[in-house]
Amino acid sequence: MMMKALQLVAHGSPGRFEWHDVPSPVPGPGDVVVAVKACGLNHLDLWLEEAGLPVKVALPRTPGGEVAGVVESVGAGVTEWKAGDRIAVQSNLYCGECEFCRRGEESICLNSSLLGVQCDGGFAELCLVPGRALVRLPASVDFETSAALTLAGSTAMHMLTDRVTTTAGDWVLVVGGASGVGSAAIQIARGLGARVITTASSPSKRAFCQALGAEVVVDPQNPDWPAEVRRATAKRGVDIVVEHVGGRLLETVFQCLARGGRVVTCGATAGREVTLNLWPMFVKQQSIIGSYGRTRKDLVTTLEWAASKRLHATIDALVPFDRGAEAFARLRERKVNGKLVLVPKV
Repeated sequence: MMMKALQLVAHGSPGRFEWHDVPSPVPGPGDVVVAVKACGLNHLDLWLEEAGLPVKVALPRTPGGEVAGVVESVGAGVTEWKAGDRIAVQSNLYCGECEFCRRGEESICLNSSLLGVQCDGGFAELCLVPGRALVRLPASVDFETSAALTLAGSTAMHMLTDRVTTTAGDWVLVVGGASGVGSAAIQIARGLGARVITTASSPSKRAFCQALGAEVVVDPQNPDWPAEVRRATAKRGVDIVVEHVGGRLLETVFQCLARGGRVVTCGATAGREVTLNLWPMFVKQQSIIGSYGRTRKDLVTTLEWAASKRLHATIDALVPFDRGAEAFARLRERKVNGKLVLVPKV
């Protein structure tokens, strides 16, 4: 049996993609084949495209980690799932057996792999995943919403509820509020009772962030934007920074941080190496906290928030799989508010 898949066949910026026939996956013991109904596009996919990840990737590769769909078939030993079940997939695949998985910290599994990077992902008609990576999709959450939140939304949930504790009245600075992680973080922080400041680089993106609930939106292209953040907080600074850019920007956000404040970071799109002035950091008892992926609990919570309308998917556009290269180009050119979601047909 054959199926259609969007495959990266050559790295580059842009890379070369082909929408073509490939063998349909067959479930082994513990595996599930999912009929993909929607799959979100993430900056991780751009890193895959340009060979910018610190892992070896064998080409051709089907990208796509933010999968929502329906169970097509199951392998031996799978009893929790059956054909027709509506599901979301946890993209950071975990072993379920190491010390961290046993205590519910799947995001730092010793044997983890990335769906759509180290194995074929969801930009295809069918996707093969371990049964333990599935989460049941609430009846009121459609596939497109799930695909827009499964990775980006649960990443923000992990940052604001697992890696730091966000409490009512906190000031939270969300970097890049028009991104997938940023747009979810604004809503989650507000839902937890925090006051939100965010950065956005264009008038349309600033309006977008304000509509999501940001009280203050500053332009990161203005060299004095950290001073604007401090003015908005009566010179006190913010309690939490949600950061996913890295590079020089990570260094800059400490100018916005209150005494005892925390920077929680999950990305490095602008650079992986930074220089920090340690004196003010330890004198003010500030913290920098790494955050990676999500736990199963984070994903379930994210979908519960979506089902109860506390968290809304911010979908810029739906793009058919066979035009996926166009979606990569739009994300690469930073012409997206929220998420691009790939679907079988529009």
